[in-house]
Amino acid sequence: MRLPIIYLASQSPRRRELLKQIDVPYALFSDDANLYLDETPVPDELPDVYVRRLCIEKAQAGIEIMKSRQLSTLPVLAADTTVTLDGKIFGKPQNAEQAVTMLNALSGRTHQVITGVAVILANQIEVMLSTTTVRFSPLCADSIQSYVSSHEYADKAGGYAIQGRAAAFIEHISGSYSGVMGLPLYETAQLLRRFT
Repeated sequence: MRLPIIYLASQSPRRRELLKQIDVPYALFSDDANLYLDETPVPDELPDVYVRRLCIEKAQAGIEIMKSRQLSTLPVLAADTTVTLDGKIFGKPQNAEQAVTMLNALSGRTHQVITGVAVILANQIEVMLSTTTVRFSPLCADSIQSYVSSHEYADKAGGYAIQGRAAAFIEHISGSYSGVMGLPLYETAQLLRRFT
């Protein structure tokens, strides 16, 4: 069964690659300015609640763009990923200093990566979360500095990309590799089947 065409409410090249991997046809909004939301957690917001809220808000923003531009009515898919350690949310570092702080905190520790996927069409809202456990090896200061100097941390939750150089930091992963990349493919396929 072929999955439906969707609008992808994201400009993430990783998410585009992952959708292609499972043969999901998608369209992008030509101007995604309205998709940028304030990703600041609300006080005492739990990581899973935070991720769920953001992926729904991003999909709803996509629905508004679709309506305002009178585009073809299609399901809108959005996702959000965060890293959490000891209940603390590690979003995207704003600069190299924040990336170093995050990587130092993750060094030698086990953390979780939570990715939420939301698909919305009319009054139908479907959401699934994927939680993956990742263990980092102990990292020396030189390794962290070298990684941060590569700028690979930019726009990455927790300051690292599992599919890049940071793969060398990871001792163990339990869960969804694609979820850590930013779009858990099993959950995404399950959601899209609800719209066929």
